[in-house]
Amino acid sequence: MDNFIVSARKYRPATFASVVGQSHITSTLKNAISRGQLAHAYLFCGPRGVGKTTCARIFAKAINCLNPTADAEACNECESCKAFNENRSFNIHELDAASNNSVDDIRNLIDQVRIPPQVGRYSVYIIDEVHMLSLQAFNAFLKTLEEPPAHAVFILATTEKHKIIPTILSRCQIYDFNRIRVEDGVEYLKYIASQEGVTYDDESLHIIAQKADGGMRDALSMFDKVVSFCGSNLTIKEVAGTLNVLDYDTYFTITQQILAGNYTEALLLFDDVLHKGFSGQTFVAGLNNHFRDLLMCKNPQTLPLLEVLRGAGRLAGLFSVPAMLEAVGLLLAGFLLYCSLSAIGGSLAGKVEDLSSTNVLFSLVLVASFLCCMFAGDMDGMTSSARWLDYVPFTAVLVTPSRVLLGQTSLMGGLVSLVLVVACAGLLTALAGRVYRLMSLYKGNPPSLRRVLRMLREK
Repeated sequence: MDNFIVSARKYRPATFASVVGQSHITSTLKNAISRGQLAHAYLFCGPRGVGKTTCARIFAKAINCLNPTADAEACNECESCKAFNENRSFNIHELDAASNNSVDDIRNLIDQVRIPPQVGRYSVYIIDEVHMLSLQAFNAFLKTLEEPPAHAVFILATTEKHKIIPTILSRCQIYDFNRIRVEDGVEYLKYIASQEGVTYDDESLHIIAQKADGGMRDALSMFDKVVSFCGSNLTIKEVAGTLNVLDYDTYFTITQQILAGNYTEALLLFDDVLHKGFSGQTFVAGLNNHFRDLLMCKNPQTLPLLEVLRGAGRLAGLFSVPAMLEAVGLLLAGFLLYCSLSAIGGSLAGKVEDLSSTNVLFSLVLVASFLCCMFAGDMDGMTSSARWLDYVPFTAVLVTPSRVLLGQTSLMGGLVSLVLVVACAGLLTALAGRVYRLMSLYKGNPPSLRRVLRMLREK
C-alpha cells in the first residue's frame, strides 16, 4: 500500500505564487530579491498555519538559486535548488526554538554562522517559534543578529510577537502575516479537491474554511478528515456532522421560532442539538455569529463582512432596517434595566456572601417576566391580549423585539416600549445609587428591605 501523505505536506507551496492569501508578503520578498536589497534578519509573525515557515523556506531557496527567474522565483534546475528539493542542502538550517531554547543551543548556532556556504551565496538560518527562547538565549543572540557575517541571513518565525524582547525586534525586518480569508481558503480547497478527484458542494468547503479560522494548515487537516469519512463526495450534512458544526438551517429555524414566540419549540430544538453531541457553548457561539450576520446583511456596504456562502438573500429579506435597529435598542436597554435591578440587590449586601440572598428580587422579577411571556404566547401567539406586555418594561425587553421584527406591533409602539424601558432603567439606576449611598453610611448588620424603604422615604 502506498504511503499516504497528508494534504498539508503534499500541497505545501513551493513557490511564492502558490502561497495562499499573503500577496503583500510575497510581493515584498520578491522585490527585495530582484533589487538585491536583502536584510540580514527577518521576523515572520502571525497566526498558526498561515505560511510563515513555508515562506521562509521559499525565500531561502530563492536567494540561493543560481539562475532565478524574471519574477524572482527559484529555477528548480540549478544544484542549489536540487539540493533543497532533495533535503540535502547545507545552506539552509532550521532550528526549533521550542525544544532548543537554551544558551548552549544559541552558542552552537553562532559557531555555525561563521562557516561560509559551499554552494550558493547565503547561509540561511530559520528559527521557528523563536518566542520560546529564554531571556539568556536572546541576549546571547543579540550581537550576532546585529552584525552577522555577510553570507548569513536569519529568518525568525513566531506566533507571539509580544513575547520577543524589543532589542530583538529592532534588529529585524518585521513581516505580519494575515489570517487566510474564507474566500481564499475555499478556492485553494477547490484546487486540492480537483487534484484528488473529490466532488463537493460549495457549502461543504465553505464550512471547512470557516472552521479553520484563518489557518490553511488546519483547513487541509480538516479536508483530509472529512474525505476519510465521506469518501470522494463531500456533502454539507456529512461535513457539518464530522466537524461538529451546526448548519445554517438549524440557526434559521431557531431564529424563526424565537421571533414567533414559540419558546417551547426553540427549547426542544436546543435539546435535540445537545442530544446530537454538540456542546451548549458551540451552539451559543454559532447563534451569536448568526445574529451578527443578520445585522450585517441589511446594508450593502456591510455585505462583504458576511462569512456565509448562501442565505445572504434570505437574511436580507427577513426584516426592515428600522425594525432591526429598534429591536437591538430594546435588547440593549433591557440589559441595562436588569443590570440596574441587580445593582440594587448588590447595594443591599453588606458583604460578598450576602449577594445571593439580596439578588432574590432580581431573580423573581426575571422569572416572573419570563413566565408571563410564555403564558401570553401560548394563549394567542403574542398578537392580541399580549399587547400589554409591550408596555411593561420587564416583559417588553423579552417580547417586543420579536414583535417589532415580525410586524405584530408598529414601529411607534416599539418606540414607546423603548422609551419606557430606558426611563425605568434610569429610575432604577438612580435608586441603586441612593441605596448604595445609604448603605455606605450604615453601620452594623444590614437592615431589612422594609427598613431600607422607610429610610429612603424619610430621606
